[in-house]
Amino acid sequence: MIYEMTVQVRVSDIIEGQRFYETLLQRKPDFIPHEGFAEWELIPNCWLQVAEGIPTEGSGPIRLGVEDLGAERKRLMDLLNVEAFEIHERQEVPVKWATFSDPWGNQLGLFEYKDEKNKKEKLELIVRR
Repeated sequence: MIYEMTVQVRVSDIIEGQRFYETLLQRKPDFIPHEGFAEWELIPNCWLQVAEGIPTEGSGPIRLGVEDLGAERKRLMDLLNVEAFEIHERQEVPVKWATFSDPWGNQLGLFEYKDEKNKKEKLELIVRR
């Protein structure tokens, strides 16, 4: 039985990396077990680890669900100087999505459910936990 998950990205400078991810996630890390390492619990039992090291080229994307993809795109471009990125959508896919890179080349992404009822149900699942 799988009951928890961690995903790790590497950054060449942990101070700048932690600052970038604090801004991306809009909060400080939940756990800093030692120098060169920071962790955020994104949703219950799902952790993002940022570790100082050699970034893995072409890794990801790690996609994060958001309520308003357009607003998040603007926020990231304004606050983190993320390059402009496209929002994609296909009729048969229930989400809109976008991909961008952090300053170390790690592929990140965002997605938003198109159906408001579906989005509300997903958010309620998280709140109930």
